[in-house]
Amino acid sequence: MKSFVIAKQPLLAAVCVLVPFFAGAAAPAQAAPFQQCGKASWYKLGGKTASGEKANPNGLTAAHRTLPFGTLVSVTNLANGKSVTVRINDRGPFAKGRVIDVTWAAARELGFVRKGITRVKVSDGSTKSGQKHKQNCQ
Repeated sequence: MKSFVIAKQPLLAAVCVLVPFFAGAAAPAQAAPFQQCGKASWYKLGGKTASGEKANPNGLTAAHRTLPFGTLVSVTNLANGKSVTVRINDRGPFAKGRVIDVTWAAARELGFVRKGITRVKVSDGSTKSGQKHKQNCQ
């Protein structure tokens, strides 16, 4: 009988170690609020985007280097305060110093088609809406 108890103790120790590990894995992951500031440009492309869908310059979509395809982000033009929600469906921008490329339609909504480039804040909408956009971006 004593050998049965000794053989069971390592198993019990292993269960005690694994249960907290798996219990933590079952909890839903909380994504940190996303916010990025920098330059945006617009692009009018044809063909397919990096996500495989047909490019549509009249759609409210954008290219970002790292955000997952399908992510909805709010883009705010820091020069005039105009904002638009776009869906990430492409990769880029590839120009140094830029954080996002938006379609022509999104640039029109943001009011920078003629200028071509503007400073923006890109966020996932989890930031407080009462905050002024210039407080977080320099």
